[in-house]
Amino acid sequence: MSWHLFAVFFASTFFISATPGPNMLLAFQYGMNYGVKRTLWTLAGLSLGLFILLLSTLLGLDVISRQSPWLLTVIKAVGAAYLIYLGISSWRDAGDGSLMSDAREMSEEVAAEYSISGSKDTAGTPQPRSLSSAAVRISPSNVTLFRTGVWVSLSNPKAILFFAAFFPKFINFSAPLWPQYFLLTIGLFLSETIWQIVYTLGGTKLASWLDVGNRLAWLNRGCGVIFIIIAAALLVEVINSFMV
Repeated sequence: MSWHLFAVFFASTFFISATPGPNMLLAFQYGMNYGVKRTLWTLAGLSLGLFILLLSTLLGLDVISRQSPWLLTVIKAVGAAYLIYLGISSWRDAGDGSLMSDAREMSEEVAAEYSISGSKDTAGTPQPRSLSSAAVRISPSNVTLFRTGVWVSLSNPKAILFFAAFFPKFINFSAPLWPQYFLLTIGLFLSETIWQIVYTLGGTKLASWLDVGNRLAWLNRGCGVIFIIIAAALLVEVINSFMV
């Protein structure tokens, strides 16, 4: 993999990672609820879940590229169609909701999964301090924060579809694969980690800035354009493979 291609990959993933998906919303909400230090446990859980999904995808692509090269072409074609769908959906749905309302919904969903019987507060227990504090009864343990991060990350099977659709454009399957996998993994985790920390630290300031005017909408639309551009590049590769 050339450094130019890696730079394109990192720039794309960095921009896409900025959109408030489930992982970012959880980091944002828990940063306000429990503070940055305790939310680091959740970020670790999110990273572990993301790594498991990514590893599963890369192992699958590795086996397919060696044993069924024709299937890799099919995956590229299907992946291109999926990215086009994501691009159109991101553009059309860009104006729906706000960062604060989406974060509250995420908090309520997580609280429903990890509800604790008995609502009596213990002395000295840190209390949530966000708009959704009513959704959280008591401050969870570090293990629960970590487990919540893993659960939220793994509960999004669409991530596997996205990785399978997105990564083949940046992989040269005629060259050694694992060094490329390593670079792509580092790039993805770096961009995800940066934005998770930003969302954790940003709190209401980030939400207020994004919710002004059409900023959040245009962020989603920008991601939609990136999806469609990468899909077009994948389709060109598929067409060229049939012309060789």
